[in-house]
Amino acid sequence: MKFLDLAKVYIRSGGGGAGCVSFRREKYIEFGGPDGGDGGKGGSVWVEAVDGLNTLIDFRYQQHFFAKTGQHGMGAQRTGHDGESITLKVPVGTEILDEDEETLIADLTEVGQRVLLAKGGNGGWGNLHFKSSTNRAPQRANPGQEGVERTIWLRLKLIADAGLLGLPNAGKSTFLAAVSNAKPKIADYPFTTLVPNLGVVGIDGREFVIADIPGLIEGASEGRGLGDQFLGHVERCSVLLHLVDGTSETVAEDWRVISDELAAYSPELAERPRVTVLNKVDALDPETRAERLAALQAETGTRVFEMSGVSNEGVSLVLRALWAQIAAARPSTEDDTPWRP
Repeated sequence: MKFLDLAKVYIRSGGGGAGCVSFRREKYIEFGGPDGGDGGKGGSVWVEAVDGLNTLIDFRYQQHFFAKTGQHGMGAQRTGHDGESITLKVPVGTEILDEDEETLIADLTEVGQRVLLAKGGNGGWGNLHFKSSTNRAPQRANPGQEGVERTIWLRLKLIADAGLLGLPNAGKSTFLAAVSNAKPKIADYPFTTLVPNLGVVGIDGREFVIADIPGLIEGASEGRGLGDQFLGHVERCSVLLHLVDGTSETVAEDWRVISDELAAYSPELAERPRVTVLNKVDALDPETRAERLAALQAETGTRVFEMSGVSNEGVSLVLRALWAQIAAARPSTEDDTPWRP
């Protein structure tokens, strides 16, 4: 299935049915009077977050969603039936934006959340409503209220506890495949990952979700490479896992490139708790490993973990460090005591 995280859709609620002008005419009934019924209400347009979806690809092939119009009123005081409403089913984590792509209408973060996007029009009154002591035979009825037409954007932001960051080929997909049942594409060339991947990770009897996004390069905030189009998927994460390729001769500069791109995209995201890891240490000799670890620690000013996704060296320590940050961000419970590395 293809991955799509942004879609433009056009919606319109149904208009209300018109009221009816009608008079009761029966044999031997001298004073029939008005008996026009009301029009039915138009259908509304809703959006609902459902389980089992992780892409907006369905909205690439169908972009127009129109609810049904209410039925017109009829004689004998018969009210028209209401128009059928429609519901757009989206993945959990979908944001609903106005046409300007900036104004947030709703953020659906839980299964079953429903939001009304366009309310159906009310039905018009039939002439029975206008009967009075001075007007015994009204000749008027109201038209139905028109529906609402609008253009909206659907933007998916995956819900994960931790987000993976790094330059292309930093070993993010290898790490995700090593610690979860996710099966991302792994190869020895840059930009192997083209779409975000999710994996459920377990450590010390606890589970959390990690999101892997395509690698960033210098100038990503200006659209280079895959740009920063996927950074939105780590905005909901409580901690970021920053992998630095230990086989690179410029580990400090590599870390700085990602940090600068994060700051250019969102200063708030740049300040998010981050676990920095020198990856692929199994490919380094002890002297080179110590040298690059020291250079990276001097650049970050924080503890840097050493890890290899291939040999599993240091993986448990990294996962525990991630859980410590995740548990600290969650509402405290008896079982969620943060582990301190």
